[in-house]
Amino acid sequence: MPVIDATALLRDAALRVTRPRVAVLSMVANHPHSDTDAIATAVRRELGSVSTQAVYDVLRALTEAGLVRRIEPAGSPARFETRVGDDHHHLVCRGCGGITDVRGAVGEAPCLDVRDSRGFTLERTEVTYWGTCPACRARTE
Repeated sequence: MPVIDATALLRDAALRVTRPRVAVLSMVANHPHSDTDAIATAVRRELGSVSTQAVYDVLRALTEAGLVRRIEPAGSPARFETRVGDDHHHLVCRGCGGITDVRGAVGEAPCLDVRDSRGFTLERTEVTYWGTCPACRARTE
């Protein structure tokens, strides 16, 4: 489990250090790919009463500051992770909805090279691989 210094990360990002921000950032670091409901539940266990809107606000601030990455697999609520700034993609299980990180595509990947960006400044490519995880596959066999 990653150990992070949430207070230092918040300060380095010029964000005010608050108990909800520290709790949310720590939760996301320790439980990557969690959705807002899971994050809010964990933060409430730690801090007591925290509104869902406050958790959404913290997640937005952390995402805008580049401390958290928001991913949105089709048909799934937004998920959050602290693994930012690298070239990784996600494996999503169609059975249980579990999400796993996978290194970026290697070798020839012409679909990732946009020849005509239509004037867009490209910032990031998101690739989602869909399939069935070993646990779900074992349940169906």
